[in-house]
Amino acid sequence: MQKQARLRQSGWNAKLQGARPVRPRTLVKDTQTIAMHKRDEFSRGGGIDNDLGDADASAVEPGESLVGEREPDASADAALNATGAVAALREELAGQNDKYLRLAAEFDNFRKRSNRERAEAGIKGQASLLRKLLEVIDDLDRFSVVDPNSTDTGTVVEGVVMICSKLHKELEQAGLEWISPEGQPFDPNLHEAMAAEPASAPDQDGVVARVYQRGYVFHGELLRPARVVVWQFNS
Repeated sequence: MQKQARLRQSGWNAKLQGARPVRPRTLVKDTQTIAMHKRDEFSRGGGIDNDLGDADASAVEPGESLVGEREPDASADAALNATGAVAALREELAGQNDKYLRLAAEFDNFRKRSNRERAEAGIKGQASLLRKLLEVIDDLDRFSVVDPNSTDTGTVVEGVVMICSKLHKELEQAGLEWISPEGQPFDPNLHEAMAAEPASAPDQDGVVARVYQRGYVFHGELLRPARVVVWQFNS
């Protein structure tokens, strides 16, 4: 009996070792049912997510939001700052442009005023000089009507000398200077050589021999050089 029982047990073990494992149908069916049930709950907003959401909500303190506050958008802030900067630059540009236009108008007025004042000053200077020459002009007018038949030559010459003296005096007071360099070394800045004459001594070389025409300087400005003849020594 015992021998038969051992043989039977060994036969079952051999069958079990050679057989493929069978998955319990009940366990598979239950697992599929649970998965479908969870999927339906998830689609309706329930299930695990709601459980987790309830757990998170219970951990939130009163006055706090379940959803975290969103941080400010950096690009939006940058755009606002750029817009403000552009507006400020435009305002500054408008102010600078207005200031430039004002300065340009003021400078144009200053330039016109300066030109007008310069022209007026020139006219006043000329008027002042002509005012001094009025008496000389009057004397010349009186001499122009003298009867040559009733006036001797000496009187005419004396009158001309008096008028020339008065004219020179008025012109000197106005700032006119005469250049009469006879016997002085030749100066190309003030003299104009018209001709050359042989010198009798070496020390006369380059000296003005004669003056053809006097020169004039007015307040340091050369009006006309003196036209002269210069000695030239040839050894």
